[in-house]
Amino acid sequence: MEFREGKNVILATSSKKKIPNANIVGSLGFIDGSLLVADCQMFNTIKNLKENKNICVIGGYFRIGGRVKIYSSGKYFDICIRKSKGWSVKNALVISIDNVFNLDKGEVVL
Repeated sequence: MEFREGKNVILATSSKKKIPNANIVGSLGFIDGSLLVADCQMFNTIKNLKENKNICVIGGYFRIGGRVKIYSSGKYFDICIRKSKGWSVKNALVISIDNVFNLDKGEVVL
């Protein structure tokens, strides 16, 4: 799957003022039915997500639409630290999955 651990994915966010931002990050895979990503070098992405929890994630030819919870400590943060060897983790992003769209076929998968 295009979102499994170690795959690069693109996070797309928008501020409340509708200023878009995109960022390439490494996926940490799925946990508890959500996609996990570590914030190691995000600036505008985190700023946008604090204003607007909606996110779009592209992996290969699939797009996930969802909402983000940001953790600076706890279970998900600890997992990010363990899986992000060599990187300084600032936050854990837990992305709930509201919908999945196959970009190649032009159809909703979930």
